[in-house]
Amino acid sequence: MEITILAIESSCDDTSCAVVRNTTLLSNVTASQQVHRLWGGVVPELASRAHEQNIVPVVDKALKDASVTVDQLDAIAFTRGPGLLGSLLVGVSFAKGLALSKNIPLIECNHLLGHIMVHFIDEEGVESTHPSFPFITLLVSGGHTMIVLVKSHFEMEVLGQTIDDAAGEAFDKCAKVMGMPYPGGPVIDNLAEEGDPKAFRFAKPSVPGLDYSFSGLKTSFLYFLRDKVRENPSFIDEHKADLCASLRQTVVDILMAKLIKAVKAEGVTDVAIAGGVSANAGLRQAVEREGRKRGWRVFVPKRSYTTDNAAMIAIQGYFKYLREDFASLDVTPVSRATELK
Repeated sequence: MEITILAIESSCDDTSCAVVRNTTLLSNVTASQQVHRLWGGVVPELASRAHEQNIVPVVDKALKDASVTVDQLDAIAFTRGPGLLGSLLVGVSFAKGLALSKNIPLIECNHLLGHIMVHFIDEEGVESTHPSFPFITLLVSGGHTMIVLVKSHFEMEVLGQTIDDAAGEAFDKCAKVMGMPYPGGPVIDNLAEEGDPKAFRFAKPSVPGLDYSFSGLKTSFLYFLRDKVRENPSFIDEHKADLCASLRQTVVDILMAKLIKAVKAEGVTDVAIAGGVSANAGLRQAVEREGRKRGWRVFVPKRSYTTDNAAMIAIQGYFKYLREDFASLDVTPVSRATELK
């Protein structure tokens, strides 16, 4: 049986729509909002207004790219949370209206679970390999950093998570201190390729268990720059590549130390990364290197699946459809999600 699902993702500042037929992705269209670069971060009110402008043309293009009509859809999947309430409300409301007009089911999806589910997307004409259960995912983004034991498509256990800032947030804030544009994470990643990762040393917090902390690293980086700039006002410009390379290496070392510990403790061999920071070249190289060294099967997502996109919601929606896990029309968005489900 072929199941065709349209999915909508609007949790932050990207309006995205995708179409899947079973697990095969037919289209994935995203409209990004450039206005936030002017303010050095996402402005919630501006984001929600931009979603209102973008959602109709984005959905229309996704359907056309997939050669699918609205009447061929079996369900509408949407991101319920976590995310910005105003942004989520646009996607949820549109999904409700479309589902109601066509009398087809609604499927609510978790944004974080979606990032993990990208590893089950198939593409036409591309041979895909998917993780075997159980496997461990390092989920790293601007808002979240966690190690997740994935027991099935819907059974997840968070083994560890950040107790303060996320890794992506640390990248963005350190980039801002150096006068870089938002989002700063990709800028740091690019410049790091030209620098020496051993040029400078920054604090690596000692947190028990598998939890993370990045607030100390940010403070260490800020104070280091403050002292160096006092001595030489041009220090940042003269050492920007080395600063980025050293910062990236520090974050990757912190992430990898806990990931290795978790994999050993759980005795799994399949290891995946996901989320916006999984696009980071330093992290991708590190997990692949450790995989070769330790005999892991490593799963690194395509860069187009690392950022917020509707394909990750569509594939989650497909598996929910199979077990008839549908949402009611009175469903409302949530800014925080306490469980991965």
